[in-house]
Amino acid sequence: MSALSHGSQAAAYASPYRIEVHEGPQTLAELRAALAVIDAAELVAFNAKLDAARFGAEHSTVISEARHLVALRTRPEVRAAVRASLAGDVELMSAEDLWAEVDKGTAA
Repeated sequence: MSALSHGSQAAAYASPYRIEVHEGPQTLAELRAALAVIDAAELVAFNAKLDAARFGAEHSTVISEARHLVALRTRPEVRAAVRASLAGDVELMSAEDLWAEVDKGTAA
C-alpha cells in the first residue's frame, strides 16, 4: 500500500476486528504519511515513541499501535465494528471460534 491522498480509498480490511499484516501501511514511510494525514500531532507522538523504544518488542508495539490508530481513524468499517462492539450490537466470538482464528495465524 502506498501513502494515500485524502481522496483515495484503500480496499476494505478482511475483518474490521483484526488488522492483518498485509493490510494498512507497510513501511515506516507509509505509516508516517498516514499519521500525518490524520493529525500532525499523532505523527510527532509516533516519532517520539519510536525513538524512545528499544529494538524488538517495544518497536513492534509502537508500530502496531500506530497501525491500529490509522485503521480506527481512516476506515469506516473499523469504526462501525468498534461502535457495534461497545453498544453490544454484535455477538461476541465464541471461545471455539477464537481458537480457530488463533490457529489460522499460527498455521501460516
